[in-house]
Amino acid sequence: MSWTNPLRDPADRRLPRVAGPCGLVLFGVTGDLSRKKLMPAVYDLANRGLLPPGFSLVGFARRDWADQDFAQIVHDSVKEHARTEFREEVWQQLLEGIRFVPGNFDDPAAFETLRRTIEELDESRGTDGNHAFYLAIPPGFFGDVVTQLERHGLAEAKEGSWRRVVVEKPFGHDLASARELDEVLAGVFSEDSVFRIDHYLGKETVQSILAIRFANAMFEPLWNANYVDHVQITMAEDVGIGGRAGYYDGIGAARDVIQNHLLQLMALVAMEEPTAFDAHSLRQEKQKLLSSIVLPRRLDLTTARGQYAAGWAGGEKVAGFLEEEGIRRTSRTETFAAITLHVANRRWAGVPFYLRTGKRLGRRVTEVAVVLKRAPHQPFSAASTEELGQNAIVIRVQPDEGMTVRFGSKVPGTAMEIRDVNMDFVYGGSFTETSPEAYERLILDVLLGEPPLFPRSEEVELSWQILDPVLAAWERKGKPEPYPAGTWGPESAEKMLARDGRTWRRP
Repeated sequence: MSWTNPLRDPADRRLPRVAGPCGLVLFGVTGDLSRKKLMPAVYDLANRGLLPPGFSLVGFARRDWADQDFAQIVHDSVKEHARTEFREEVWQQLLEGIRFVPGNFDDPAAFETLRRTIEELDESRGTDGNHAFYLAIPPGFFGDVVTQLERHGLAEAKEGSWRRVVVEKPFGHDLASARELDEVLAGVFSEDSVFRIDHYLGKETVQSILAIRFANAMFEPLWNANYVDHVQITMAEDVGIGGRAGYYDGIGAARDVIQNHLLQLMALVAMEEPTAFDAHSLRQEKQKLLSSIVLPRRLDLTTARGQYAAGWAGGEKVAGFLEEEGIRRTSRTETFAAITLHVANRRWAGVPFYLRTGKRLGRRVTEVAVVLKRAPHQPFSAASTEELGQNAIVIRVQPDEGMTVRFGSKVPGTAMEIRDVNMDFVYGGSFTETSPEAYERLILDVLLGEPPLFPRSEEVELSWQILDPVLAAWERKGKPEPYPAGTWGPESAEKMLARDGRTWRRP
């Protein structure tokens, strides 16, 4: 007789979803991602009561550590970066399941030790053979790790249990390398067991795009070419590359952000309504939208790229990209990228989508702005409406998560003067619950085996098919245009919109 966990009933909101018996094996525990995001997220899940009592965390790295050394690393990371309050009793429970395996990614002896460690945890902690392997490592090592997992019987689950693999972006650096990566993973794990992490999809506001669109009668009727003039999707950072020179040089802004984060955001904003809020239906509509995206014919006029030069950021004088430590002085890697895309379907025909991202810009912000057309007829004089812009629905992904609706209103007084005003909704002001970190939601979904927020291989390939021609055109064109740090990008980006009679929104 099969038994159903009552805590997993989707119709019962009294208790949140709780993971069953399981463990997480973390490759790359010494990296920033593990220390600042993954380990604190595991602790926060435990602190919220969402992990099973016997949960285990195994670290794997090229370090000569004992279990207690790794436990100290986790402890320090949690104390510094966890979202929730540190509680000793939660830590002690987590500590009992912490193990460390030293070794290289191609070392058979280390993976044999890992196999024995997992078997010991199944016995002592009751993890029941359910383990997720999180590859927080450069993609070049994926092949070594999954091959060793297969050779040592770690990738194959016994009946009634599961094994899953989690991979971080970038999913390749072009279409060909993305396909190679998929072949490596598919040779060992089934597609349903591969979870590709795009942490933006774990953010509350990104998921809220679907709620705003499909749960409200006031937005969806406007969400088409009859009323929308254009859409701007912006991810701006006010920092430089920091210590990521080794990763960033040769990758650049377009591969780092547009191929995954911004195209996924565009898919959620523009896709048709799914038949249900489940993995299959969501992915089907996203995939359909991505396959409908077309590039303009003149990429030289409809794209822009730049490289930040020395300037001022946060009141401080900062160096340019080419002066950053570890960057080649001849580097042609872009730190700013903007592209124009169109969707070849009836809903969006003629509506341009402008995507931009950059480092060392005016401020840190990620937002989606759906800019509406002007009213077809205005019975007001030109003087009355000279300060009236276009209506806009702006969804802020970070920071200050929420939404702004911009519309025109009469200014108090005897004259008819109409000016833009904003109606704001802020998550922090409307809900008593605090938003969990994106990685909390995504790690829990991996352990629960719920995949709606994870892109499939088809989505990744479609994204590269969109971006590859742009990258090829840039490769032929020359160097990125410099822009002073603290500004909003190169002049070519302003011209890109000006040709269409539009301007970038100032977030």
